[in-house]
Amino acid sequence: MNILKIDICPLCGKSRFEKVMICTDHYATGEPFEIFRCKDCGFMFTQNAPDENVIGRYYESPDYISHSDTHKGLMNKVYHGVRQVMLSRKAKLIRHNCDTSRGKLLDIGTGTGYFPHFMAGKGWEVSAIEKSQQARTFAKEHFNLDVKGPEALDAFPPQSFDVITLWHVMEHLQNLNETWERLSVILKERGVLIIAVPNPSSFDARHYKEFWGAYDVPRHLWHFTPSVMQQFGAKHGFKLSGLHPMPFDAFYVSMLSEKYLGRRCTFLSGMFTGLKAWFASLAKKERSSSMIYVFRKK
Repeated sequence: MNILKIDICPLCGKSRFEKVMICTDHYATGEPFEIFRCKDCGFMFTQNAPDENVIGRYYESPDYISHSDTHKGLMNKVYHGVRQVMLSRKAKLIRHNCDTSRGKLLDIGTGTGYFPHFMAGKGWEVSAIEKSQQARTFAKEHFNLDVKGPEALDAFPPQSFDVITLWHVMEHLQNLNETWERLSVILKERGVLIIAVPNPSSFDARHYKEFWGAYDVPRHLWHFTPSVMQQFGAKHGFKLSGLHPMPFDAFYVSMLSEKYLGRRCTFLSGMFTGLKAWFASLAKKERSSSMIYVFRKK
């Protein structure tokens, strides 16, 4: 089978599902994909997505910025500008949550390598994993980073890292529970696990509905609300020690969503909605477009 059909909820193990909406793959193929929700725990997922052995072609677009590093278009220029700000914010977040200032860090789904390169400059001993050969080559040529393929995750000894980060990666990983289990093994007992994912209960997700850019089907297999993410952590022996909004994401995602709607002046209209989403997240951080979750072992 070349599709990922979910018969049992990866979170609660039940099998009572309801269809939430149909979204379109706006990046690569124009194909429709259905998003379902578990009636028992609320976990949302993309049903009948391509299996990991064939999903590669859905990433094969010059506009897929985390792999190509493209600067083409105004939206991608905004992305790069925001990324520079976020690199510093991520480093500050790690500094405030970690017991060491220069330990061992693993970045999973590192893309073109900007984050591990930045952290290496802060004195960290970095390791990085990325599925895309194109992105790994970019990281080697531009930052001299020896980024490993996904198979490297199973090769690390137990308790190898002080910090493990997944910045907008968990939603892509097919073997969800197996990944959580492996993270628990290779993270040190006093280590920190940091996961950033889009938030389908955010202001902008509710505003754009099936056109919300961060559903990004079929590349995004899973759609984590704050409640669901906390449940996943608890299931695998982690406790949530911090929850942080990523309000900048709302601007980029809103511009994408406006583009998918076929609107004119996508930059201005996206900025306007992003601003409203920003204020919504100030009132209640759980409404932020994306969320950062800081976990520690129980």
